[in-house]
Amino acid sequence: MNVAFSAADEGVAPLTWGQRAIWDAVLNTEPDDHYFNFDRVVKVPGTRTVPEVLSAVKALVERHGAFRTRLGERREPYQRLEREGLLPVTFGDPPATRFDYEREWPLRVGLVTEGDRVTHLKLVFCHLAADGAGAEVAVRDLRMLLLGRPPSTPAPRPLDLATWQRSEEGKRVAATAAAHWEREHRRIAASMFPAPAPRAEKAAGPPIWRALLRSPALDLSVRSIAAAHGASTSTVLLAAVAELAGRHTGQEISSVLTIVSNRFRRDTMNVVSTLSMEGLFTLDTGRSFAEALRAAGPAALRAYRSAYHDPADRDRIVAAESARRGEPVHPHCCFNDMRFADPGPAAAGPDEIGKARAETTLTWPLSQDELDCRFCVHVTTEGVSLTADTRYLPRPKMERYLFDLEDLLVGTAVG
Repeated sequence: MNVAFSAADEGVAPLTWGQRAIWDAVLNTEPDDHYFNFDRVVKVPGTRTVPEVLSAVKALVERHGAFRTRLGERREPYQRLEREGLLPVTFGDPPATRFDYEREWPLRVGLVTEGDRVTHLKLVFCHLAADGAGAEVAVRDLRMLLLGRPPSTPAPRPLDLATWQRSEEGKRVAATAAAHWEREHRRIAASMFPAPAPRAEKAAGPPIWRALLRSPALDLSVRSIAAAHGASTSTVLLAAVAELAGRHTGQEISSVLTIVSNRFRRDTMNVVSTLSMEGLFTLDTGRSFAEALRAAGPAALRAYRSAYHDPADRDRIVAAESARRGEPVHPHCCFNDMRFADPGPAAAGPDEIGKARAETTLTWPLSQDELDCRFCVHVTTEGVSLTADTRYLPRPKMERYLFDLEDLLVGTAVG
């Protein structure tokens, strides 16, 4: 089953900064780049029939050019916005396999039905078209369309964002970010995880594994620390991840690539596109966690500003610094707070936190062959996960890191 769409606009443009960043990550992760796919489930209000729901999907694709945009070519990539086409729709779950970036539309749609009524829509997004925040914009608009109340203002376009980024104003923003990358690259180690683990410690099977720590005690501690220090929970977690990474690796300066939404500007707030990019966060280690946390606030702001950058500038800076040292320079250490809302500071007592530790669990939900990083911490509503290359950080050390993270935060909160 297909949805035929026909919009008023078409065109070509270079990739935006965010598209270029995720495309580089895709190339370094193939053929396991399905890792970057993500999904959303949308409850359909009322008693909408299949034709009614397909009409809303049609309007969504016509409204947001990102879903009508494919990769122009792989060697010299650009974005190609199409005026019209056919979007396949399935019943049940859409495929979660990797996207064909040049031929396939970057949105997959599945319908869940009960009789003649559609109860839910299942959407699978290509990360080249949208990030998590962009998907939320699309889901919000889809809900309005399902209710028969289409958004009244035109949607911003990735093509226009690409044009602005190459304007004089865009170049000034990029130059400010580039100065931060250049300055910090002079200070950081070549990598946070530079040496492969001894062969005896390496895991059998796929080298990439994910460990997920579900810890209500950690959550309570983070919120309590945030309340005591006047910080966000995200800053507390970023500081703890960086401090502990430095302790585990013996680095005097911990360098972490933190994923930033880049939706602080009016022209980026509501665009369906990939805007999330890496900012460079650095933290001097070897101090108490309270001292590290005080330094983390200003360092996080600098990192957030550096995330809105031209990947070509970053490539140039990394290449120059690597040539100067005679070895590749890359932190290979990432942090991504994927929660859509900070739960906020809230004091918790030692007894409450202590009782919650009995609920801590650790599981291994993912393994695969390729990943564009060696150490990635993700924060979600499920918990804190560590995805790592076990050739550099074996599974027992991954597990130890996550339990040490819990110990550090709980100890700080109750001590």
